[in-house]
Amino acid sequence: MKELKRNLLGVTVIFLCSILTSTSSIGAEKKNPFVGTWKLISFETHRADGAVMYPFGKDLQGLIMYDTKGYWSCHIMGKNRPAFASGQMAKGTPEEIKAAFEGSLCYWGSYDIDEKEKILKLHIIDSLYPNWRGADQKRFYEFSGNRYSIKTPPMRTGEVEIVSVLVWERVD
Repeated sequence: MKELKRNLLGVTVIFLCSILTSTSSIGAEKKNPFVGTWKLISFETHRADGAVMYPFGKDLQGLIMYDTKGYWSCHIMGKNRPAFASGQMAKGTPEEIKAAFEGSLCYWGSYDIDEKEKILKLHIIDSLYPNWRGADQKRFYEFSGNRYSIKTPPMRTGEVEIVSVLVWERVD
């Protein structure tokens, strides 16, 4: 009888631990507003002189996903990228490969959030653009309803200072 009580107590403890673990995981998900899948609404680059540019054109698409373990993956592509005439990925012409590369941005890694400063810190593990591999980048964020926007810090490209602004809308 003592052995039966001990076994029941053990099962009860395991059951309660699993409930508490799953509850804290759900709670963590609700506390992180980034977790989920987001579609790209717009991508603009603002120059210091007030000009607005569209790096992938105005007709673009993209998804970014954040998980509860601190990882993210982002894919942005212009919708008007030409298909390869050969129909084979490894047989594009130099012009087709250049257009495909210049019309897309894919990168992924881990992330941290500084809620006080409203900064999203991206730790890039890898990227279509190899120079970003292993880099850290920061974005200023703001949530509004089912959307959020991110801005880069001011950056210099040649003689021009720019700030990129992306708006994302929750999918799930």
